[in-house]
Amino acid sequence: MIWLWLSAACMASTAAVHGFLGERRLIRPLMTLDQGVMGIDLARRVFRLAWHALSVLMLVSAAAVIWTGTPRDLILLIGVAWTATGLFDAVYTRGKHIGWPLLTASGIFAVIGALA
Repeated sequence: MIWLWLSAACMASTAAVHGFLGERRLIRPLMTLDQGVMGIDLARRVFRLAWHALSVLMLVSAAAVIWTGTPRDLILLIGVAWTATGLFDAVYTRGKHIGWPLLTASGIFAVIGALA
């Protein structure tokens, strides 16, 4: 059970960092651009919405892994997805993106918790 709580804590931390730092370091600077697709108001709004919706979905994943009665197979699926995302992020960004360790840890903890 502790593994699932560790997983949820990592997922919630990832969501918080994603929402806060992403807004400050990526979203706001992109919103100042007025060329290409970022020159279209709807595209800018959808981009910000999608960014923060992803943070909300990370929190939903955190809730799902600690929710009483969540099927073990669903927790395992969530864990595998987070682990794969973290490892892909590490390889794709050559380890430069700050998110890959927490993404990977979130998934590994969920997998261990599901199998324990």
